[in-house]
Formats: sequence, C-alpha cells, structure tokens
Amino acid sequence: MPLEGNYVPSAWPPIADQVALYEATDGKEGDTLDGKPVIILSTRGRQTGDVRKTPLMRVEHDGRYVVVASMGGAPQHPVWYLNLVADPHVTLQDGAEVTDLRARTANAEERALWWPRATAAWPPYTDYQKNTDREIPVVILEPV
Repeated sequence: MPLEGNYVPSAWPPIADQVALYEATDGKEGDTLDGKPVIILSTRGRQTGDVRKTPLMRVEHDGRYVVVASMGGAPQHPVWYLNLVADPHVTLQDGAEVTDLRARTANAEERALWWPRATAAWPPYTDYQKNTDREIPVVILEPV
C-alpha cells in the first residue's frame, strides 16, 4: 500500500511546485530537470512521521529503479535518504504509475553495477562524488 498520512510539501518552493505539477499531470509536466527525466519519491519523515515527496533523477534499468543520495556532492546525506534508512517503505511515481517499494542501500557489488547507469542518467553525479569525502549512496528500490 502506498504511503499514506499527512503530506508536508518541501519548504523550498521550486521543489514543492515541481511535485505538485508532476502529480497533477501524472508526470506529463514537471517531469524533467535540465532536460533529464525525474521520478517522485515519497518517504516518511523519521522525526515527524509526515509524508515527504522529492523529485529525483530517474535511474531505471529493466524495470528496476535506484535513487542516488547525492545532494549535489554536499558533505552530508540528503534528508530523504535519512528518512528511508529509518523507514524503508517508499512510494515511487514514474509518470502516472505509482509503485510501493522497499528501499535499501546498495552493497559494493550492486553499487558498482548501478553507478555507471546512474551517471549515464545524470552525468553530474560523477563530479558530485569527486567533490565529497562521503561515498554517495545508491539506493535500490525493490517491490514489497
């Protein structure tokens, strides 16, 4: 069952607006960032329990998805990643399709397989990794 509960939009208007547009149009609008496709990932806030929604780069291969916790190469993990570590039940919206999934951080072998796919989908991930001391997590999204 997809995440339910009190949805709290991002405090940053461009993110909140993109999520609203994406959802209102089943992903026909608000579906790109710099011309590259995005999905919407819903997580449950680890402190509040509220539902949070984040547009993230679409990294898909053979019907399987990963998300990359890059935060532009910042030294800390993005909040959405901390949320899914605390509660791995997530919902992914890709266009009109909404899927209930379980998230887990890729192991080294899985990361080695998915990282080239991720950088093909969003080439700046390569620079993000160079600009931070942390290993940027690749998160595998699996059917529940």
